[in-house]
Amino acid sequence: MSHSSTIISDGGYLASELACYLQTAAVDIALADMQTTEQQYDARYSARSYHYQLSSGKLQLLALTLYLPMSTSSADIERARMTAIKAALAWHKSSLSQNEHVAQTHDILVFDIQLTDNVVDGHKKNTDSQDSKQLNHLQHAFGARYFLEDLVVDMSEGGQQLQVFSWHDWHLILVAVQTPCELWRFLNYHLEQLQYSAISHVPSFVSEEMLVAEFLQSASLFTPAITVDNALIKYDIQDKPNPALVAMALAYKNQSTTAQMYQQHMQQAATLWSQLSTQMIAAYADKQTSSNDQESSTEPLGFRWQQQLLDESLFSRHELIRTLYRHPKQSKTLQQDGYIVHQHSYETLGRHYVLIFYGQNAQAKNSKNVIQPNLAKIAQDVATRLPIAELHHIVVLGIDFITEANETFIDIDVWIQSVDAMTQRERQLTKQIQQLKSKKSHQNTKEVEKQTAQNSESHPQSDKLPQVRLSLSIPARKK
Repeated sequence: MSHSSTIISDGGYLASELACYLQTAAVDIALADMQTTEQQYDARYSARSYHYQLSSGKLQLLALTLYLPMSTSSADIERARMTAIKAALAWHKSSLSQNEHVAQTHDILVFDIQLTDNVVDGHKKNTDSQDSKQLNHLQHAFGARYFLEDLVVDMSEGGQQLQVFSWHDWHLILVAVQTPCELWRFLNYHLEQLQYSAISHVPSFVSEEMLVAEFLQSASLFTPAITVDNALIKYDIQDKPNPALVAMALAYKNQSTTAQMYQQHMQQAATLWSQLSTQMIAAYADKQTSSNDQESSTEPLGFRWQQQLLDESLFSRHELIRTLYRHPKQSKTLQQDGYIVHQHSYETLGRHYVLIFYGQNAQAKNSKNVIQPNLAKIAQDVATRLPIAELHHIVVLGIDFITEANETFIDIDVWIQSVDAMTQRERQLTKQIQQLKSKKSHQNTKEVEKQTAQNSESHPQSDKLPQVRLSLSIPARKK
């Protein structure tokens, strides 16, 4: 192992997004046998446990940092690393025996090694601060071969496995996947590859960095979106597959040259949606504080709302941002009058968006002064009218494009309405309504096809999708 060190971005936007899902404060952990390691190598260590509740399940992360003298040899670094990992695995095994097994859980070890001139001072300084941007981290990696040859771990067993990443690889993964949804699915993929390696006795990947690149280039990235898209057609919410989804999935499947362009579009959209989500929640909290409408703190509500906004995949964020950035290309009449766009989440069938673009005409029925006070009522009305049994949240966005001093900004008001689960009787009635709507739809097939053709002529851009042009000159307004 070399002594090379690196300073990289501390997880990008995803590291900040994950903080919204943190259930409790970090807990310091004592690992068995580490005192011997500290004495043998003149080292120090810190271990902290973090518990996140994502929409897909629980993410339990053990952050282990080992501080070693700068003069430590490569052989001693490797021996100390091996001992520390074994101590973490023993702690994990003991923890599982003391706690009830929870389905849909990922257990993660993020292992950081830092070389310092003064181990004691370095340990105290670094454990007192969560800011690791100014720290040097020894670059090391694992890969599938490490757990087949160097540290044999039976990954073929059932139950919760501890997935091990270096600090460097973990943060590269966070930067690459960008969303909590993709992070969870990558952890599924990583675990499957480790288990396959254990069964076949052949390493299935060289490094985590290469594995995450492979994951993000796979057409399976769109599988959840395709599932939602098919369900929306079944519910008669839309009459045909999303053209953008079809085009992008095919490009990935065929590994065409446009796939890289689509990946860049999704990355841009994911970043911008993260920024806008933070801006929306901050603006809502400011309004609640200034109006004194609530006696208690709005922070818990803000976190719950932000979780709903951030719980969108790369493709889902792509579609939301694409809808937002179509607005400047709309006709002047539409921009003056304002208009409403219904759009579903492509991550979950249970979340529906209502995007209301405020009319610039103050007298228009979709003007800001008319719509803004009624966002909650609109959400409740949509919730009662949308015949989707799985529905659990309605997100209403009031969108205002503002031009000041030749600069354009976006202000977005938000209201998120939770929806109670349907009873069995309500599900039956919903199904009957869907059957009646489906029957009526079949009876009017020719009329629908004719109307579709007319719409295609009126909106020729729809056949050319997907196209996203993210103009960063139209950011969220900075307060």
